Amino acid sequence: MQSAQLVVVKIGSRVLTTEEGLLDVGRVEKIGQQCHELLTSGKKIVVVSSGAVGAGMGRLGLSTRPCTLPELQAVAAVGQSCLTEAYERSLGSFGRHVAQLLLVADDMHDRGRYLNIRNTLRSLLKYGAIPIINENDSVSTAELQTTFGDNDQLAALVATLLGADALVLLSDVEGLFDQDPKNPEAQRISTVREIDSTIESMVHDCSGGISKGGMASKLKAAKTVNEAGIHCFIGSGRQESILQELVQGHDVGTFFLGKNDLMPAKKRWLGWSASVSGKIIIDAGAKHAVLERGSSLLPAG
Repeated sequence: MQSAQLVVVKIGSRVLTTEEGLLDVGRVEKIGQQCHELLTSGKKIVVVSSGAVGAGMGRLGLSTRPCTLPELQAVAAVGQSCLTEAYERSLGSFGRHVAQLLLVADDMHDRGRYLNIRNTLRSLLKYGAIPIINENDSVSTAELQTTFGDNDQLAALVATLLGADALVLLSDVEGLFDQDPKNPEAQRISTVREIDSTIESMVHDCSGGISKGGMASKLKAAKTVNEAGIHCFIGSGRQESILQELVQGHDVGTFFLGKNDLMPAKKRWLGWSASVSGKIIIDAGAKHAVLERGSSLLPAG
């Protein structure tokens, strides 16, 4: 991680909100300071931040997460401005500028919009701004109703889009454990070289409340970027100076090693962002030719 130049940092709701559901401004300030220090060291950072619904709940005085979709979308709309404002204050105190990007799944599916997002992010990084990305909760229905649209997956797609060196997933967990972390005998796994069935069996989720993701979601995100050739880290965003400890090589959280070299950009889009609209059925011989010999199904010429 010390050599990583472009890092996507995803910050979960449980990091950014208090037990009462209010936006933890102090936590945002600490994260902003850590991001500033990484930028000063020469790294480039893109932030994917949850917390809009939680921030909106606090601003509107709600004690429980709304149940209906229109209410969730309204609360997210109120909270998103609070969230961006908090980042602006934190990073602005160091002379940094933030940029807000709200995305929906179709933005990643469509090749033209996908490339536009990539170009915008590259330009922001060139200007030294810090992109703050979130799913557009106010119009994205699937994201609010299922865990398949959580920000762990969005962060993974952003990392593959940019060809980042690393994806950092910060939550209230200290990494992957070999058994339920509540068990005093549980041991943290420091490094994972391959996410196989043994690793997947270690998942113990307790997601709920204002948070939609869990360890299963984070493991899915890690697997996505690892297959694309990008490293991933899962750790606690509540741990003081976690980002600095990570880049300094301290034994914190769980580090998931990316496979080989970075996959080509077009293949990354086809593999994880492009929408599937049909299927081709091939026989065993064609399967062998494609997978084993790298042949094409297209006719010569």
